[in-house]
Amino acid sequence: MGFDKSFLCASIIAQLVLVTVCQQNPVFPGWYADPEAIIYGNTYWIYPTYSSTEQLHFDAFSSPDLVTWTRHWRIITNSEVTWARYSMWAPSVFSHLGKYYFLFSANAINSEDELGGIGVAISDFPQGPYRDLLGRPLINAIANGAQPIDQFVFKDVDDTFYMFYGLESLQFGYVEGPFMFRRNGTYYFMWSEGGWGGPDYRVAYAKSSSVFGPFVRERTILEQDPNIATGAGHHSVINPPGTDDWYIVYHRRPLSETDANHRVTCIDRMFFDDQGNILPVQMTNEGVTGPILP
Repeated sequence: MGFDKSFLCASIIAQLVLVTVCQQNPVFPGWYADPEAIIYGNTYWIYPTYSSTEQLHFDAFSSPDLVTWTRHWRIITNSEVTWARYSMWAPSVFSHLGKYYFLFSANAINSEDELGGIGVAISDFPQGPYRDLLGRPLINAIANGAQPIDQFVFKDVDDTFYMFYGLESLQFGYVEGPFMFRRNGTYYFMWSEGGWGGPDYRVAYAKSSSVFGPFVRERTILEQDPNIATGAGHHSVINPPGTDDWYIVYHRRPLSETDANHRVTCIDRMFFDDQGNILPVQMTNEGVTGPILP
């Protein structure tokens, strides 16, 4: 179904002029977090975590313009991923050779004696349905102390794929939610800091001339705003082809909410200075309108 933003809009008559005030953040209704945004063809897609104590399925959302969204229900559930027993979250997606891949975290294991980790599913279509590709986790190991969660797949300009994952590190203040993109020859490695259930959840980044680093932490660029929302983090970034327009897709917690799972998906613009540094992101209620993709 498509979501009409009129449910968030109000018409105001002032001095005989009709003014429409429209709130586009959150971009769709419901508790959704950890949004992985990507462009497939001429369509924007968001694959979020269903933010509940029972995280056993995923929905997806598609849009031609970042404003009007269509929900695709239950693109994969734990009935397909039989080893995912009590939680599935943090999608990461990509396409390759005509197939669509959907990675996810499951079971939040704390030792390699437990069954869980990073899973991978496959489909012929962006909206699924997706099927478990291996029937077991792709990664079950805890490498260098990194719990196998919050994976992100980055495709470099030479078509090489890299996966980043893990929970907490002594470097940078990294906690979780890695993301990488490349702009003007610079690699930007981003992550979330703070506790996901608290108000101080936030996004920081580092830069390097190589995908392998070394990365130098720059600054926090997204954090709570006492006038807008708290708990802003676990994001992704999209850049419409042929433009230098950048959008950060993230979750945040409305000021009226205290439940850790009450998170909504939002989109705001992301800008750079002349030295290629990311400027602090201003959270808004108005949101964005994206270009129509060719």
